[in-house]
Amino acid sequence: MPLHPAEPSSVFRVPRSGALRLRTWGGATCFLLALAMGSFLIGPYPVSPPEVARALAFQFGLVEEGGSEMVRRVVLEVRGPRIAAALLVGGALAAAGATYQNLFRNPMVSPGVLGVSAGAGFGAALGLLMNVTGLGVQGLAFVGGLLAVALALALGRAFHQGGSLLTLVVAGLVVSAFFQALVSLSKVVADPLNQLPGITFWLLGGLHRIDSKALFNALVPIAASGLVLWALRWQVHALAAGEDEARTMGIDVSRLRVVLIACATLMTAACVSISGIVGWVGLLIPHIVRMLVGPAFAAVLPLSALLGGGFLLAVDDLARGAGGEIPLGILTALIGAPLFALVLVRARQAWF
Repeated sequence: MPLHPAEPSSVFRVPRSGALRLRTWGGATCFLLALAMGSFLIGPYPVSPPEVARALAFQFGLVEEGGSEMVRRVVLEVRGPRIAAALLVGGALAAAGATYQNLFRNPMVSPGVLGVSAGAGFGAALGLLMNVTGLGVQGLAFVGGLLAVALALALGRAFHQGGSLLTLVVAGLVVSAFFQALVSLSKVVADPLNQLPGITFWLLGGLHRIDSKALFNALVPIAASGLVLWALRWQVHALAAGEDEARTMGIDVSRLRVVLIACATLMTAACVSISGIVGWVGLLIPHIVRMLVGPAFAAVLPLSALLGGGFLLAVDDLARGAGGEIPLGILTALIGAPLFALVLVRARQAWF
């Protein structure tokens, strides 16, 4: 599979009409709102839709009576942060995946292409070995992800003075393999009773550890990076046509590449630090979005975030409603892999 397709049209579908885009946006927004409200009803403690609405209205100061204290705690302190985390993580991973796929001009690129997931996994495993607190594990995972991408960038420059995209991918594979080996080593030296289960389940992914503080810590880098990507949306779309074409339009390609990698890495590292390793979202969702609205990054970026959040929330609802906490990474693979195969079959004439 070539890293650089001969023509951007071999990767991205044809643009869609404005009316179709508007209908897609409206349908996706309504679906996401309905899914979010329905997610409050899933869990071992039963709550009704009126109780959820009353608790949310009370939280925003719209009513003076918010129902029973237990219902408010379940809605606002247990399920609310988890629903918000699913929307945030899914949206950020999908946005990062769309950014990387435009940057590398390759539809098979995912947010972990430069080793951020493996680096974050090792950082979390190291924190669990050191018996640090939950926020400490989150911080080490975030730092580990950034370190992995920094090493990949350094190796890419060492392999090729210009730091080509192909050498970056090769460097990412090397760094990812190295950190995965460190993760395996951490499992070997971990206490099999007290530490190994925590490392294993963290790496499988899940949102059951989420609280408001962890959510806010992840929100800051994700929101900041998302705003930068939105501000650069037209330059990113021009870059998808090729570096030479982008330079003729006055774009500093090298600087833009660094900014895009930094933003996508920050978003991915922040996600992995609170959710563990959750795959397929950043690979699958941008494909579906381009089939719906076309290749324009200004349309792909926000809709990827919207549908990515909805997809992960739906998967997390399945994880919660299956009678136990099924690791999120397992479900995203079980659901995402067949869906991705269907998408490839649907788009084979455009990509191959």
